[in-house]
Amino acid sequence: MPRTITFVAFGDSLTVGFIPSRIVTQPYSRFLKEITDDFLLHSIRPHTFKTRFINRGLNGDLTSGMLLRFNKDVIALKPNYVIILGGTNDMGWGLPVDEIFSCLKTMYEKAVDNNVEPIVCTVPSLLGWDEGIQPRLTLNHLLLHFCHEKNTLCVDLFEATCDSATKRLRSEYSSDGLHFNALGYRKIAETIFKEAVRRILTYDLPLKTGS
Repeated sequence: MPRTITFVAFGDSLTVGFIPSRIVTQPYSRFLKEITDDFLLHSIRPHTFKTRFINRGLNGDLTSGMLLRFNKDVIALKPNYVIILGGTNDMGWGLPVDEIFSCLKTMYEKAVDNNVEPIVCTVPSLLGWDEGIQPRLTLNHLLLHFCHEKNTLCVDLFEATCDSATKRLRSEYSSDGLHFNALGYRKIAETIFKEAVRRILTYDLPLKTGS
């Protein structure tokens, strides 16, 4: 029997896969499941592992709200990993970066305390409001430093989806300047797979199982 590895995708509307004026959402977790299944199917040990992705995104949520529901929506599900993407709405409300980071850091630590490995995601850029870019750069610097210090898995969604010259969200990934379109959510999935999930399936799990 293959071992099931469970991931919870936890966050706000960027985790929901919200696209304005669309009834159907495009959650990155759906794309990530497809990418991961294809990878495992063509691996040298295709029946060793299988993955399960649970989406716990909530439109409009702040990191403080995410922290309040962390036990119910993450810990209670007993996943192996939690992908945490939050902070976009906090910055939209002008909340201090240090306050946002504190909430995120508490979630990372709570995950570790409950034997869930966090996968930290930097906050993507935006398009059409340049004043909103610098707070993201500041927060992401704190996130990257935390991951380096704690040897925590980190996915840099900001760099993967921004224009390298302007640091704005690339237009081909954007639906309204803040949320992504289907191509953008697929890019998020591809980046999370490349920078975290592939490593987990290729290196971390075989070592942990002794196989």
